[in-house]
Amino acid sequence: MVAKETKQRGRPRSFDRDTALEKAVRSFWEHGYESTSISDLTREMGISAPSLYAAFGDKRALFDEAIAVYGQLYGGFITRALAEEPTARRGVERALREAAAEYTVPDRPRGCMVISAALNTAPASAEVADSLRHKRQSNLREIERAIRADVATGELPADTDASALAAYVSAIVAGMSQSARDGTDRTTLEAVAALAMNAWPSAAEARAERPHTAGPSKGERA
Repeated sequence: MVAKETKQRGRPRSFDRDTALEKAVRSFWEHGYESTSISDLTREMGISAPSLYAAFGDKRALFDEAIAVYGQLYGGFITRALAEEPTARRGVERALREAAAEYTVPDRPRGCMVISAALNTAPASAEVADSLRHKRQSNLREIERAIRADVATGELPADTDASALAAYVSAIVAGMSQSARDGTDRTTLEAVAALAMNAWPSAAEARAERPHTAGPSKGERA
């Protein structure tokens, strides 16, 4: 795991930093930024408050590091799917299937940490909410770029509203995350993902739009 080391003075720390950080990830993921107190974190991480501050800085710094670890270990599947699949449709379809799986893994907090961790934040935590919003918007832009690329190559109809389609996918992902937190199982979320793809523009329609090279007429062939 890649983790930022914080300089520490005095005695060497008596705990494993990566293990403690993983516990912080789960605590923020389960309860959100605002509802997770320093005492909650020290209890879950098994360290004292002075040790937490010495190793990670303040609560916000710890949260930022936890979000980075979340992205490395659990998130990132949308970016990978779009990068590895040949079309936006294939990428989105795979991402939604993986969301259904990732959001319902047993013995792990449900849903997406980037979507849920900043809900109900106080005004003092507005920067945290803004930071996570920017991460979600980054995913949205990646989806939109993939859609626009498919429009450019003729894989999608020329009149496809790339912005609206990307926003639709983003809304489905957010809804799946919340449904998972409410207890919806993987099978049901996979069915939701399959139904969501029914709204995807038809590749056949795009092919029908492509200009055809006319062959010789009967008279020209004679």
